[in-house]
Amino acid sequence: MVLRALSADLLKLRRRGVWFLVLLGSLGLVALQALNFGLRYDYLVRHLYKEDAWGGLIGEIVDFVPIALVLGVTLIASQIANVEHLNNSWKQLLALPISRAAVFTSKYLVGVIALTVACVLLFAGTIGLGLAFGFGAEHIPYLKILKLAFFPFLGALPMLALQLYLSLTFKNQALPIMIGITAAIATIFAGNYPDFLPLAWPFLAYYAKPAVPVASGIVLFIIIYLLGTGHFARKDVD
Repeated sequence: MVLRALSADLLKLRRRGVWFLVLLGSLGLVALQALNFGLRYDYLVRHLYKEDAWGGLIGEIVDFVPIALVLGVTLIASQIANVEHLNNSWKQLLALPISRAAVFTSKYLVGVIALTVACVLLFAGTIGLGLAFGFGAEHIPYLKILKLAFFPFLGALPMLALQLYLSLTFKNQALPIMIGITAAIATIFAGNYPDFLPLAWPFLAYYAKPAVPVASGIVLFIIIYLLGTGHFARKDVD
């Protein structure tokens, strides 16, 4: 049942802005650094990062990833929920011979798929940018770039779960979007937060001992998903 619901949700999203947001978020980060390195090539590559150009590129990107992730999660969750909200189709959808848990799970899977695609694009885009600037294919730090692309996403999973729950629960998207934008701004200062605060996990996931924020992100995502599924299964819909 979940696969049927997932297939239907992916079809519904073909004409929505979800995939545009995925492209904008991931390739936007790459384009930002293309501009940065293009304008300051001599200083960055021949002076500041002359010993490790790939490491310099990763370091320039990594601080922007958490805020891009949280903003992306917020907007993608809202787009996923608005497919049903704007068409007033919740009653028709839930009248179908499919469980509410399957419907709810499908929306979460769409969110995870969309963000995973964004991570893949960031991984490929980072490598492509480094090669375009002549950093050398023989020195590509694949593991570091994988870590850059995927670990912050795993740390941000609780925000994805929360935003999907709020967006699916409230027809008016003002509250979820306001919370998401506030959280995105707050991630700018994530390096100053205590390690146990979920807002710090996307930032900490790339740095020392990433297993803790990554594992914590996955566990809290599952908890929020289970609580949200229970609430969605019982709530009335308009």
